[in-house]
Amino acid sequence: MTVITDYLATVPEAHRLYATEMYELLKKLLPKATERISYDMPSFWRGHTLVYFAAAKNHLGFYPTPQPIIAFEDDLKAYKTSKGAIQLPYDQPLPAELITKIVEFQKQRYQV
Repeated sequence: MTVITDYLATVPEAHRLYATEMYELLKKLLPKATERISYDMPSFWRGHTLVYFAAAKNHLGFYPTPQPIIAFEDDLKAYKTSKGAIQLPYDQPLPAELITKIVEFQKQRYQV
């Protein structure tokens, strides 16, 4: 068990598979990152927090910080976003390709 798998165990069953899919993708993309809980959310840290995610009632929140949201503005038009957050609706497939691009952007940005 890790701090993130402990978190996932608390996610309502209806959303746990989606959140777990996000976790598995991020774990694959960031194998050397430390898994943490920060601001009550799972996060991946490697000198800096690279990304956070959290289960909400109607969506999975993905929090890559503001810079990727600006950089991928065109790719994110289909999603509700704010300064540092992307809402991924549970009724849509997890956008693994987009998440991968954002994580790669963060890795390059922080030279991870």
